[in-house]
Amino acid sequence: MRLVRMEEAEFSKLAATEDRMWYFRGLHALVEWRLASAFPGATAEVLDCGCGTGGLIRRMAAVHPQWRWTGVDLSPLACTFARERTTARICEGSAMALPFDSNRFDAVVLADVLYHLDDDRKALGECHRVLRPGGCVVVNVPAHPWLWSYHDVAVHGRRRYRRAEVIEKLNAAGFTESKATHWNSLLLPMIVARRKLWPAPAGGSDVQSCSPAVEALGRAALAIERSCLRAGGRFPFGSSIFASALRP
Repeated sequence: MRLVRMEEAEFSKLAATEDRMWYFRGLHALVEWRLASAFPGATAEVLDCGCGTGGLIRRMAAVHPQWRWTGVDLSPLACTFARERTTARICEGSAMALPFDSNRFDAVVLADVLYHLDDDRKALGECHRVLRPGGCVVVNVPAHPWLWSYHDVAVHGRRRYRRAEVIEKLNAAGFTESKATHWNSLLLPMIVARRKLWPAPAGGSDVQSCSPAVEALGRAALAIERSCLRAGGRFPFGSSIFASALRP
């Protein structure tokens, strides 16, 4: 019963904050950049695998109406939020047994999803199955096992990742042209201090509204990082790893 209440609390916080919190705005901007480079001006069938409360779909649908979104999440509560907040088709189901035909989508997004799964390799195999040949998978995961903290416990994480591990798992699932970089790098010292040196917040996770000053700092730092990434740069460290690969 306690786990259910924790889940309800975290999903409620997510729905209330992901439209404006600097981290989600930065993550969604990276996803948009990768998908726009894969489908410049073109229509695309995109699956948000582990869609949560629908924040990514909500933002992308507003700026790229030509992309047709489907969301899937194991949590009935998350699906309820996503249906209320988007007009996309939202399905209840597991990332490790996706309820879709093979060769169904042009792209699959896993935004901080593999992190929660007992069998992340199986989920990547399922994403490979439902992608059309030439389709792309976009992945974001928390970085650095040593950064494990109260936040990972609060959101029911399973592991944090190393960059080489992400590449290896994508390749093992049958993907090619796998690329990965750390990001959220400029703020890493602050994140380490918050999670390793300071007391855990009473609210559980770090998914929460921030002060205007923190929001401005976070958005500015991630805007600088995106400019570097778009110019072909990579970061050797950061609180997250952003990756993409193709189904041949």
